[in-house]
Amino acid sequence: MAGFAPDTTMALTTVRQAAAGDAASFARIVAAYHADLMRVAYVIAAGDQDTAADAVQAAWLVAWRKLDSLRDPDRLKSWLVAVAANEARQLCRRKRVRTLAQIDLGMVDPGAPDPADRADALDLERALRHLSADERSLLALRYEAGLDSGEIGALVGRPAATVRWRLSRLIARLRKELRDA
Repeated sequence: MAGFAPDTTMALTTVRQAAAGDAASFARIVAAYHADLMRVAYVIAAGDQDTAADAVQAAWLVAWRKLDSLRDPDRLKSWLVAVAANEARQLCRRKRVRTLAQIDLGMVDPGAPDPADRADALDLERALRHLSADERSLLALRYEAGLDSGEIGALVGRPAATVRWRLSRLIARLRKELRDA
């Protein structure tokens, strides 16, 4: 839902009403944050759309049951993203997600983009698949959810400096792998 921000009075009221069991208020929260949760889960699931969708669905069920445990409604987004990230990691561990990027080379439309133009994206997808679900989770929390190292640290139980160090190492690994590709 456009315009829904966790720091507004309306938003705090919405969170409180949803925590009290108001389905319409919870639906407003889902509308506001569903896309964020999907982006994070998609990265963690190494591009597997079905696994990401399953993880987000499970995250919304957890959120509905446990929203009343949220101590600080201002942290709603980071809490929801953390729930989705946890669900995505658990699904990946159970499924051992392995996806293949497919390029349809059937009937080539002369006006269509050249499949070779997608090579960089395929290299990045391959490089991300070489990371663990936990490593992809850190990247997703930072770059898809837009959380800073302090917020991520609070979610994963690590100091912000450790989160920054791990992110730096992960990015260096990705850069090296992309150079070597």
